[in-house]
Amino acid sequence: MGRQTGVRGAAVAVALLLGASGCGNSGQGSSGDAKASSTPSAKATASASAPSPRTPAPSGAAGQPAPGDVLPGMVTAAVARTRLAALTTGKPGTMAGYSRDKFTHWAEQGNKCDTREVVLKRDGVDVTQDSECRALTGRWKSLYDGATVTEASKLDIDHMVPLAEAWRSGAAGWDAARRKAFANDLTRPQLLAVSASSNRSKGDQSPDLWQPTDKSSWCQYGRAWTTVKSQYGLTVTDAERATLTTMLDTCTS
Repeated sequence: MGRQTGVRGAAVAVALLLGASGCGNSGQGSSGDAKASSTPSAKATASASAPSPRTPAPSGAAGQPAPGDVLPGMVTAAVARTRLAALTTGKPGTMAGYSRDKFTHWAEQGNKCDTREVVLKRDGVDVTQDSECRALTGRWKSLYDGATVTEASKLDIDHMVPLAEAWRSGAAGWDAARRKAFANDLTRPQLLAVSASSNRSKGDQSPDLWQPTDKSSWCQYGRAWTTVKSQYGLTVTDAERATLTTMLDTCTS
């Protein structure tokens, strides 16, 4: 009995240490974030995606978009329509208990880079970084408003499906590891660099409440949102499904 108690005590201690790892953020807005002020443990990497019963992400899954796409891991419009039809319809959950701190980000990705800096490098052109992996110069095209941005400080890293929206549609029941994987998912179309103004206009709103002002991005937006919600088993509302259908209808194939 004494031996069993000691083992259980050790397991609890390890669990507490793991739960305390990771970092917060100092970004403004609901889904855009500045580089975290504290650096998480290198052991707390989140390059692996959250467990899911679905098949691996399609082309671009290695962290780079497929030709013609801005985001990695996108499915085709036809597949997106099928997945959208299969999503469970639900009413928005409450925000009770929600905190951005429950979705640990930005996670360490190695070589002094966190998730934010990896996305800035991936999404930009001619991006240069300092010895701490911070983006210094580059050029970025913001998907939501079509704006060209040349200063990293004027960019937010948006969560395609905002953390608060995920909470309302199923993430409230996830454990800390799954929320962390969701907040740092570099494999699927969940993270992208956009202008801070467009990201903060979006906030935590679903597609029925907010759409990109650049309508040429609606096809990619609808495919990306549907891909993420399907992959993580999140619910959609009737209004959300209707708007996503409209967005997918702008796809040429």
